[in-house]
Amino acid sequence: VSCWLKCHYPDVFCAAILNSQPMGFYAPAQLIRDAREHGVEVRPVDINHSGWDTLLEPGAQTRPVSPQHRPMAGIMKNSHAVRLGLRQVKGLGEEDANRLMERRGRGYDSVRDLWMRSGLTRRAIEKLAEADCFGSLGLSRRDALWAARALDPLSSAERLPLFAAAGQARLQDEPDIALPPMPLGEEVVNDYQSLSFSLKAHPMAFLRKRLDRTRCVPSVALQTMRNGARVKVAGLVLVRQRPGSAKGVIFETIEDETGVANLIVWPKTFEKYRAIVLGSRCVGVIGKLQKEENVIHVVVEHMEDLMPMLSTLTSRRIEDLGQTSNADEATKPGMDARDKERTPARLKRLMRTYPSRQDGTASAMPKGRNFH
Repeated sequence: VSCWLKCHYPDVFCAAILNSQPMGFYAPAQLIRDAREHGVEVRPVDINHSGWDTLLEPGAQTRPVSPQHRPMAGIMKNSHAVRLGLRQVKGLGEEDANRLMERRGRGYDSVRDLWMRSGLTRRAIEKLAEADCFGSLGLSRRDALWAARALDPLSSAERLPLFAAAGQARLQDEPDIALPPMPLGEEVVNDYQSLSFSLKAHPMAFLRKRLDRTRCVPSVALQTMRNGARVKVAGLVLVRQRPGSAKGVIFETIEDETGVANLIVWPKTFEKYRAIVLGSRCVGVIGKLQKEENVIHVVVEHMEDLMPMLSTLTSRRIEDLGQTSNADEATKPGMDARDKERTPARLKRLMRTYPSRQDGTASAMPKGRNFH
């Protein structure tokens, strides 16, 4: 039944298997990628549209089917978009998600409205902001987090009435800030930190120009190359397998922006590159292409750690994020001197600490699943 469902209704299959996680061989990122390659529209987690589980929504936009799946185009009957569920947000509990949904009504119209009506703590709302869940409000990740950090740390239900008026005044006085847009590379890294995947782009896409200069080919190109060719490929490590019956051979799967490549690492090669094989989350390999019918492998001869290259997707320096030299220029005209003193300092703190979980670029990428 599952095979039939995946073949004819990949939209339904994607929603069902995402709601069955954690399970099996593939992580949500790979299930989502596969669905999109089969023409399924996947919509982001959103405070006004998402349930706890992944949902099917009508009105799906037509997505192109990837070349390798075009022979199936005539039998696929996609009719829904897949709306990702709140369960995908790291650090957000089901109890908080249920509270958000129960009190949503016709929808929240601001970060503060969410805080006031849902009873969520500021930390829970920050988790939603970090995961870029405020798209229906027209708020970027950075704008939503700025608004969330202006809230009282307690939930609205926990605040005493005596202090409510003071808190209301403080929040109303908060000056508007024109936050610099977050570069796409940072957006993707932060998606991986908060969701373990990104709908915006694949991390390897940002390295493609540099990889091209080293004659590193995208994984999709392996399909048209001759058997026995020496090739260079690179990608995020998804899976490492070391079956007991394989006499020490390791099978590794890596992923770039075009798909996956399967690697074979013989014991002698493994001993030479043990630290990289076991520890790196992004690797480049040189090896011999092995093709038999529709099965393609690269027999690894050389391996290198590409995490230093991947870490360039983000920068911790404030000026690298596009901040103006004078932070006051981004504030509301006519505010008093106290606001002028407070706002740049607070903006600077925000820019330094977020999205500069950037120091964790390496930890944001998938570790790779190990199977024996």
